[in-house]
Amino acid sequence: MGFRMDRTILKTKTIGVLMGGLSGEREISLRSGANCLNALQSLGYRAIRIDAVRDVAERLDEEGIEVAFLALHGRYGEDGSIQGLLEIMGIPYTGSGVLASALGMNKIAAKKVVRGSGVPTPDYCEIPFDAEPVSAAAQVETEVGLPVMLKPVEEGSSLGVSKCKTSEQLRAYLGHGLAEYGAMFAEKFISGTEITVGVLERAGRGEALPILELVPKNEFYDYEAKYTEGMTDFILPARLESSVYAKAQAVAVAAFAAIGCRGYGRVDIMVDKEGVPWFIEVNTLPGMTELSDLPAQARAAGLSYEELVETILLTAVA
Repeated sequence: MGFRMDRTILKTKTIGVLMGGLSGEREISLRSGANCLNALQSLGYRAIRIDAVRDVAERLDEEGIEVAFLALHGRYGEDGSIQGLLEIMGIPYTGSGVLASALGMNKIAAKKVVRGSGVPTPDYCEIPFDAEPVSAAAQVETEVGLPVMLKPVEEGSSLGVSKCKTSEQLRAYLGHGLAEYGAMFAEKFISGTEITVGVLERAGRGEALPILELVPKNEFYDYEAKYTEGMTDFILPARLESSVYAKAQAVAVAAFAAIGCRGYGRVDIMVDKEGVPWFIEVNTLPGMTELSDLPAQARAAGLSYEELVETILLTAVA
C-alpha cells in the first residue's frame, strides 16, 4: 500500500483532478470534478483539470501529473481500470485500489463478499447478458418472488434500475435492460427506510459519517431523484432509533472494510421494518456535486466541502 502524503509534500505536487471519462455518468463526473478542482485551488494546491478519455495516459504525462484526485464515476473510472493505469504509471491516487474498485463496481461480486463477511444483503437472482427475458423473468419469480429491484450488474447513479411489481413489468424491463446494459440481476425488494452512510478514512480507520435518509418523490431513488433538485427530501440525521442508527453505521464500516475500500466511500442500505440494515451497494467514488450525499453528510459532521476534499486528498497513496 505505500505511504500517505502530508499537506507539505502535496503542496509541492502537480495534482490532476480526473473527471468526465467515458461512462454514462460523464456529466455528473464533470460536475463533481469541477467542484473538487475549485476546492483544491482555493486551498492553494496546484491542481489542473484532466478529462479522462482515451488519451488520458498522454495527458497525465504531458501535464506532469504527480498525484491523481479521482472524481470519476462509473465504468473505466470506478471499476479499477483507471486505478490500474495509475499504478502502472506510478502516480498516487485517491480512493480505493484496483481490486476494491472492481468489486464495488460489480454489484454481484460486492454482495457475495459482503455476505461472506456476515453482513446481511437481500437475496438476488443473476441474469446473464444473453438470457431470454421471458424465461429469465420466470426464474426470478421462482427464486426471489415479486416485487424486485432490477439492476445492471455494472452501472452507477441508479442507471438502468427499475422496480418491478408485476410479471409484465419484469419481462418488459428485463428486455430493455439486457439490451442496454448487458448482465442484470433481480434483488428482493426491502420495504423500509432508504439510507446512505458515508465512510471516511481518518487516522488509518474507516469512520461512519452521520446517516442521510432519502425520501424520493419518485417510487425509489432513481437517476432523476438523485440529480434533480427538489426530487428527493434529504433528512439528516436519519430518523432511526439510536440502536438501529448505530447498527447501520457499523454495517457501513464493515462493508467498506470487507470490500477493501480505501480513503472514502458511501454505502447504501435499506433498513427494514424490524430495524435490520441490509447492504445494497458500495460507491467507491461517490458523487461530489452540489447535490451529492457525501458532502452533505460531511457538513453534518462539521467538515466543510474544502475540508472534505483535502481529507480525501491526504489519503492518496504513493
